[in-house]
Amino acid sequence: MSGVAVSIVAPKGRKHLAAAALFTLVRSGFANIPDDRLGDPDMSFTDALMSAFAMFSLTSPSLLAFDKERAEGHLATIYGIERVPCDTYMRERLDPLSPAWLRPLLKSVFRQCQRGKALEPMAWLEDDS
Repeated sequence: MSGVAVSIVAPKGRKHLAAAALFTLVRSGFANIPDDRLGDPDMSFTDALMSAFAMFSLTSPSLLAFDKERAEGHLATIYGIERVPCDTYMRERLDPLSPAWLRPLLKSVFRQCQRGKALEPMAWLEDDS
């Protein structure tokens, strides 16, 4: 991805399905998840969560491959991540997180996709018999 301009455009009338809109929705949902660390952490929990999201949305085959993306600095531009954690820090921070905290966010993203009819091509056929 180095040296390539990224432009993701939503279909006309579906701005809420643009990558920037969905990433903003994900980021605001992550910001609602409480950070259980005491004191003033040197890296926001939201940045750690967004980094994990970035790793999966970029389909990095490993944390090492994601670490290369981190070093290249594209994550701040695309995902709004101020500080990208190393793989060890990401594991330590996110492993204890209950998936229940992510459920409301996933529902919000799902609603946006439903609203924009982005899921219609994926509807399954029901057996009429």
